[in-house]
Amino acid sequence: MNTFIDTHSHLDFEDFQEDFAAILNQCKDVGVENIIVPGVTQEDTKRVIDLVNKHDELFAAVGVHPSEAKGWNEGSYNYFKDIAKNPKVKAIGEIGLDYYWDKSFNDIQQNVFRTQIELAKEIKKPIIIHDRDAHQDSMKILKEMNAKEVGVVMHCFSGSVELMQECIKEGYFIALGGVVTFKNAIKPKEVAKAVPLEFLFLETDAPYLTPTPFRGKTNYPYYIPIIAEHIAKLKGITIEEVAQITTNNARKFFDIF
Repeated sequence: MNTFIDTHSHLDFEDFQEDFAAILNQCKDVGVENIIVPGVTQEDTKRVIDLVNKHDELFAAVGVHPSEAKGWNEGSYNYFKDIAKNPKVKAIGEIGLDYYWDKSFNDIQQNVFRTQIELAKEIKKPIIIHDRDAHQDSMKILKEMNAKEVGVVMHCFSGSVELMQECIKEGYFIALGGVVTFKNAIKPKEVAKAVPLEFLFLETDAPYLTPTPFRGKTNYPYYIPIIAEHIAKLKGITIEEVAQITTNNARKFFDIF
């Protein structure tokens, strides 16, 4: 059986709690061996940590999502620094910039983004980047902060092939999910074709961005093989190759062995 890692799944959300054991069993049935559960707010961090501590196959990322940047406070840096000592915490994330919903606090987002990169560099953990409608500023800050020294993954990559190539030059990884299965998702499909396998991660972003043919319903980490199969077809290679290389990439990046 092929083995996979879902590098981004919000399994702590309410959507999953009623049938949680069944979800993990379905993941095992299709070869999804490990799942990274990212934080969104400081308040939800304890919930994420409690969840991953209960399940050997789950690991955490902790941090403040850009849309929640106003929630960062004077004690946040040391709070996350302490939480990140937990061996189940493998990254700082998801962090970054999101100009899609509200541009009124872009400066706060940028300051919190920079601070969380500083934290990642101090504790020597990689970062998971949320970049929505903010490509130029995201790349500028990542380069200025020399974020590549700790490792960077561009979660739910939504840029062009040219931006992907710029990321690759910096050594950043590209994470692709269910969007590559959407009929009219031209740009993501082009990126999937062009991205070198050695810089690729698979993710679901569950419960969001559910792949075809389940689009419109709740997304689950056990849909990872569907995403892998679509990427394999776009690249003209086998799903076995996609599974093996992306899993190895994620194991090294997140230090999961």
